[in-house]
Amino acid sequence: MSLPNEKTPYWYVVHTYTGYENKVASNIEKMVENRGLGDLILAVKIPTEIVTETTDKGTKEIERKLFPSYVFVKMVMNDMTWHIIRNSTGVTGFVGPGSKPVPLSEQEVAALGVEVKVIEIKFAVGDSVKICDGPLSGFIGVVQEIAPDKTKVTVVASMFGRETSVELDVGQVLPIEE
Repeated sequence: MSLPNEKTPYWYVVHTYTGYENKVASNIEKMVENRGLGDLILAVKIPTEIVTETTDKGTKEIERKLFPSYVFVKMVMNDMTWHIIRNSTGVTGFVGPGSKPVPLSEQEVAALGVEVKVIEIKFAVGDSVKICDGPLSGFIGVVQEIAPDKTKVTVVASMFGRETSVELDVGQVLPIEE
């Protein structure tokens, strides 16, 4: 089987026997450590959620797998890494047509909650910012609101003598250094 010799790591979905998710993840992590493959296989994840379960004995919080029988692996795909993952105990194969693994798109990674990106914002409500992208590029505005998920920001900019409120992606504004 010939795979493209990629240099960029992507998230791939590995199918496992039922109940083997933790064992597969731990086996892969041990192999990465033992063989020094940290630069090729970067992360192994089993997405879970905490659920409060109520029974006649009371309530308790349990961790439940979001995708039973699947493990997510962020890796640089090549013949060696494919072989290592594919031949791990408990693995039935990669998700994709035939035996060709298909990487998850950025949108799928975000929607599945596989990789949580920490967004650091270097400005606050009331700060002046420069709009660096979009139709208002070059204008200066004041931050009016930052969305709870920190992906959007509402900025009030003065255009043609009028205050205009505009919603932008966080990446479209830069803090003004004082």
